[in-house]
Amino acid sequence: MSIKTKRIASEMTRVISQILLEEARDSLLKKITITGAEVAPDLSFAKVYFTSLLTEMSHQDLEREMEEASSFIRKELAEKMDLRNTPKLKFMYDESIEYANNIERIIKEIHDNNE
Repeated sequence: MSIKTKRIASEMTRVISQILLEEARDSLLKKITITGAEVAPDLSFAKVYFTSLLTEMSHQDLEREMEEASSFIRKELAEKMDLRNTPKLKFMYDESIEYANNIERIIKEIHDNNE
């Protein structure tokens, strides 16, 4: 990934977070945290990673909700970022935080058992 696409991905992460927090009407979207983005070199496509503390919804349901909101988010993104073409957004649930928490829990259990 080039420096330019990394910079755009970083800015996109910040702007999408701001859009969800300040401009989304759906309370579900306000509970979403954008964790990162990967942008294609030609800026035609972007994977946007997110997580949520909502436990009552499955990851698939959250992804579906984000996909439904993607046209709104893309339109707002186009207004806020100075890009020739606004990438098509694909939202993907970021499981790395849950994975890290699980590893930490396992290590803590091992440590507690050794005492």
